[in-house]
Amino acid sequence: MTVIPFQIAIPQSALDDLHQRLRLVRWPDAEQNTGWGMGTSLDYLKELTAYWQSQYDWRAHETQLNQFNQFVAEIDGSKIHFIHERGQGPKPKPLLLLHGWPDSFYRFHKVIPLLTDPARFGGSAEDSFDVIIPSLPGFGFSSRPTEADGMRSTRTADLLAKLMTDELGYERYLVAGGDIGARITRLLALNYPAQVEGIHLTDIGFPRDISFPAAIPDPLPVEQQFMGATQFWFVMEGAYAAVQSSRPQTLAFALNDSPVGLAAWIIDKFRAWSDCGGNLEQCFSKDELLTNIMIYWLTETISSSMRLYFEDGRTPPQIAAGQRIEVPAAVTLFPKDFTRPPREIAARFLQVRQWTEMERGGHFAALEAPTIYSENLRAFARML
Repeated sequence: MTVIPFQIAIPQSALDDLHQRLRLVRWPDAEQNTGWGMGTSLDYLKELTAYWQSQYDWRAHETQLNQFNQFVAEIDGSKIHFIHERGQGPKPKPLLLLHGWPDSFYRFHKVIPLLTDPARFGGSAEDSFDVIIPSLPGFGFSSRPTEADGMRSTRTADLLAKLMTDELGYERYLVAGGDIGARITRLLALNYPAQVEGIHLTDIGFPRDISFPAAIPDPLPVEQQFMGATQFWFVMEGAYAAVQSSRPQTLAFALNDSPVGLAAWIIDKFRAWSDCGGNLEQCFSKDELLTNIMIYWLTETISSSMRLYFEDGRTPPQIAAGQRIEVPAAVTLFPKDFTRPPREIAARFLQVRQWTEMERGGHFAALEAPTIYSENLRAFARML
């Protein structure tokens, strides 16, 4: 076995360096009355930074995270950090939860007790899961690959398949993910169907992931509308992806050197992609926002996380024309998460067993709406 216990233990010197940088921040100017109209709000970021410097307590959150059972596995030369919490039930089902960008394994910290011990929250012990939550390669406390293919989602899917079977001994398991995590979830189902019992997705991927329109020569009107909406979304919101897919290293110099710059880059997405109505703290507390940012800052993984966009952009589409994922799938859509695809397009390449359109929630569903996210996942597992 190459799995060893792990605890987060950030050196005090790293925290001292952070506070020195926060004290020395050089603020840009901004047009009057623009708010968030040109990107991250100067006023809000000043407020968040003041809180970061004077009130935020990393050690308290480090202690909270260390209450979860964490491990590191060495697989094919890569170090994979993960949480592994056993279910409190007669026969817990193995569940692999996969985060995306710009979040981290922290995305799922609220759903861990709901999924491992549902009886404690009024549910049934029969619905419990063994929950495995890795930090994807290049994120958080996992290793930062520097080889050309080390950050590709295909490589990550291979590593996680070995983690689940070779290292943890699960012959069959469920996988759930959103954003990049959804991409890797689909790859696991596509390449390891004998292992993956079912997949739970909060998005079906962008058109490039499914080789659209080549894979859909005769699109229905609702599918054409989805394509148009996605193109419009990229015009309005996709600048980050264009930069990270083409010039990630150039951006990395700034974000790896400035904690305030890193915070600005990340919270802009949390506001734009969540069901917060323009008020970030309607969905996330300052402590939640900063803990996610700190995981990037303290591990210096913003550069490696962005390289995934660069490397994945140079691989073929996930789903080729005429190809299908035959593993049973649940698709759960939250109203503020990017564009909302029609079921017709998902049914072309997924075996959709459960389709749910939620009334609230956004891109970071497990963090924004942990209860309804967990209930939906348990319902899918019962169906299987």
